[in-house]
Amino acid sequence: MHMADALVSTPVAAVMGVASVGALGYSIYKVKTESTDFKKVPLMGVMGAFVFASQMLNFTIPGTNSSGHICGGMLLTALLGPYSAFITMTVILLLQCLIFADGGLMALGCNIWNMAFYACFAGGFLIYRPIVKDKFSKLRIMLASVIGCVVTLQMGSFSVVLETLAAGVTELPFSYFVTAMQPIHLAIGAVEGVLTGLVLIFVGATRPEIINQASGEKKRVSFGAFLAVFAIVTLVFAGGVSLVASNNPDGLEWSIRKVTGSEDEFVSGKNNHEKAADIVDNTSIMADYTVNDSDKPLGTTAAGVIGSLAVAAVCCTGCFIFMKIRKKKITANENRECN
Repeated sequence: MHMADALVSTPVAAVMGVASVGALGYSIYKVKTESTDFKKVPLMGVMGAFVFASQMLNFTIPGTNSSGHICGGMLLTALLGPYSAFITMTVILLLQCLIFADGGLMALGCNIWNMAFYACFAGGFLIYRPIVKDKFSKLRIMLASVIGCVVTLQMGSFSVVLETLAAGVTELPFSYFVTAMQPIHLAIGAVEGVLTGLVLIFVGATRPEIINQASGEKKRVSFGAFLAVFAIVTLVFAGGVSLVASNNPDGLEWSIRKVTGSEDEFVSGKNNHEKAADIVDNTSIMADYTVNDSDKPLGTTAAGVIGSLAVAAVCCTGCFIFMKIRKKKITANENRECN
């Protein structure tokens, strides 16, 4: 559901950019002031990389000739909390834009809002937490995952339609566009919800404290082994399974083609769009998830592995810095109180 720059205007890009940066700033503030658990550093990195790799695995939607992939916001919210999840999703979307040319630079604020904000905040606070509460239950986890993914993806896909309408740079009719977007993303959300639920059930069975913060519950594997499992799965997804991902257009591309009847992507000749495209052209060293424009499987494998490692590195570094700042403030306050 990554929007291209050609779907947005400069005012829409600016408004959504400010909104997304504001949400990011507040999330960073909350992480810096509330979190001191350094176990979250590797967890944030590994799970961020896992979501990045999982997004490469487009699955076919039967009977539509379209495909979808998980967004991952609900999964990260359940494991990291809404604020850390939003930061992680922002890192993923930023790297996808700049390094892989997946989603436009002008549309980055829209993509962060549509794919991260709704899942992390609306899904986390209004759906996941009220359903799961403080008890681990497979039924609760699956119910919260499916409802959360379906509802937040519906919100995100409807936002795409509204942002495109507000931009006024395309001739996509609102009624036709929305009736194409919502049903296809309903199916994608249902699949993501089930997959998210299965992953969270596994986490709850192996490291239950990550799901419900109950440190006294029995843990079946060590924290290191838990991270190793997800790291290995991430590399397998990014470097191997991604090679057999569906090549069908995703839900947004399919909806546009269904409405316009055209296989061609929108191309805007406006000045700001060209400037944004030039920036991405210069930074996207692995455009279309391949290395050196290679059509060989090795190119996709390398891009997937490098991208996963980059997401993990950025997330771990950022989270570590935030936590160190928090720890220094606590230490300084304790010293003042002692004096």
